Amino acid sequence: MSGLGSAGTRELPDVADTEAFGAELGSTLAAGDVVILDGPLGAGKTALARGIGAGLGIVGRVTSPTFIIAREHRPGRPGRPGMVHVDAYRLGGAGNGSGVLDELDALDLDSDLDEAVVVVEWGEGVAERLAERHLVVRLRRDPDTDVRQVEWEWVSPE
Repeated sequence: MSGLGSAGTRELPDVADTEAFGAELGSTLAAGDVVILDGPLGAGKTALARGIGAGLGIVGRVTSPTFIIAREHRPGRPGRPGMVHVDAYRLGGAGNGSGVLDELDALDLDSDLDEAVVVVEWGEGVAERLAERHLVVRLRRDPDTDVRQVEWEWVSPE
């Protein structure tokens, strides 16, 4: 992952910094990569996904896929992957782990991995099985200063 390394932390003072970090991250990703974005409401997951899309050079505006569950973005440059942006928050109903897995399977995301990076908001605990390794990005926001802390790590199942 270029200058990012396989794991690390960084402070992101504002939304522009969150998007810039996402762009830096996105420029290092390849088709088949799964990125899981974790953090509470308002932590910056969609801003980070917007930055990842910019780094990938995808076509179209990246917005929250909350009500459509998944949005596919075509690659904007030859040789670069597209991006599938998923919001797992509403999958399977509240507290229904098996329902989430069934709905995730119904999205057929693993077939997109040949040509795209899959970015899943609220996906920790369910999206890991899409690939042999995945990137977990955890965002936290200090409510007093509005500064975000990002922590990332590539994870391979044991």
